[in-house]
Amino acid sequence: MLKQFLNLKLSQKLSPQQIQLMKLIQLPTQAFEQRLLEEMNENPALETGKEEEDYEKDEFDNEDYDDYDDAESERIDAEDINIDEYLSNDETPDYKTQANNYSDDDDDRETPFAAPVSFHQDLINQLNTFILNDEEREIAEFLVGSIDDMGYIRRSVPDIVDDMAFTQGIYTDEKMVEKMLQVIHELEPSGVGARDLQECLLLQLKHKTPTEYVALATDIIENQFDAFTKKHYDKLIQKYNVSNEQLKKAIHEIEKLNPKPGGSFTGNNKVTENVVPDFAIRIVDGELELTLNGRNAPSLHVSKDYQEMMQTYKDSRDKSAQQKDAVQFIKQKLDSAKWFIDAIRQRQETLFVTMNAIMHYQEEYFLDGDETKLKPMILKDIADMVGLDISTVSRVANSKYVETPYGTKLIKEFFSESMKNDQGEDVSTLEIKKILQNTIEEEDKKKPLPDDQLAEILKEKGYPIARRTIAKYREQLDIPVARMRKKM
Repeated sequence: MLKQFLNLKLSQKLSPQQIQLMKLIQLPTQAFEQRLLEEMNENPALETGKEEEDYEKDEFDNEDYDDYDDAESERIDAEDINIDEYLSNDETPDYKTQANNYSDDDDDRETPFAAPVSFHQDLINQLNTFILNDEEREIAEFLVGSIDDMGYIRRSVPDIVDDMAFTQGIYTDEKMVEKMLQVIHELEPSGVGARDLQECLLLQLKHKTPTEYVALATDIIENQFDAFTKKHYDKLIQKYNVSNEQLKKAIHEIEKLNPKPGGSFTGNNKVTENVVPDFAIRIVDGELELTLNGRNAPSLHVSKDYQEMMQTYKDSRDKSAQQKDAVQFIKQKLDSAKWFIDAIRQRQETLFVTMNAIMHYQEEYFLDGDETKLKPMILKDIADMVGLDISTVSRVANSKYVETPYGTKLIKEFFSESMKNDQGEDVSTLEIKKILQNTIEEEDKKKPLPDDQLAEILKEKGYPIARRTIAKYREQLDIPVARMRKKM
């Protein structure tokens, strides 16, 4: 039996311009400035700078002409180009790219975030103070390159030997690698180049001034590491025949060590990376005020030279083939400049309306900085408010920073799922995590609270949460289990 079906399929294909706009929206301020510079270099018809006078008419902006998606592939006869579209008595104006909600003070607002970008180079520089032959130096530098950002070499010596042979053409043996590891272990910060946490702590203890408690701490890490990590303090007191106070002082020596020597690198050659806030929120007369960093609103216009080229072509009686080719090139560059200026305006508007919606949605938090007042908020909430796609809101939230009276924050940190409290009200998971964190901070460190007790306490506070959820939130907060939080 023959059946007929009617299938309707709705598909949407993004134009190259729309794709480029999405990429522009995703860029934070510094990356946007780099992208702007690249466009300026590629398109000589695009110029930046303050205009000298007001403009009566913006023909270039307002002219409604055909889309130019196929400008590269479809040649348009020079005679068919309406030259007047690209000419005006003035240059293209600021194109409304000057945001009306920021001051010049915003332009250079930067918040420095330290990042160990020169960590490995600093280790190489230290190696230069050692007297090594060519073979030793090659192996030592390879080992430095194998150190991760936390300061560890998480590979076995045989693997390192094989890798050097296959990838670098350096043929050596395990004995030589072990020898060079001893050199690496002399570098600062102390503990760098360790294969595991136990070795890392031992390396740091061996660099400390010898004392009774350092010696005891070293013995504990070297011979009773498992008992130490499980905090079986009674067994350690019995094993070493020491008092509770003596063990406490030895444990204190261990607690002062750094388990991640690379992660907190503080060498003199450390490079500081700057994160430039894309927005700023201030409280003015009890009201929230949002500004977009002025560096996102450059003043752009079309080159006078290119307009004059168009005028010259228009006035020319005998239009040569060379001139016709030139006008094709000029049209392409002017179209590209027009699109880029318009895309920047759309980017500004998208950034501002999105952040403005987030600010008002989380108004209670931004007014006093209390994280427990952060409301449940998902991407769809903001997308519905501003009439944008969820993907567009995501691009803004995931890559932009906002300066607040309480510090510079990544915008995506304000988003969270919701849960019901005992009153049936929706509360943010961020609020619950903050309460959980505060509860753990206030606990008796001699008797830390296990997850089931934490669940009971939060239930008493009005948040009925399962023990497994407590465990999940605790792990997300990077808080260890009760046994590992125990203090003597």
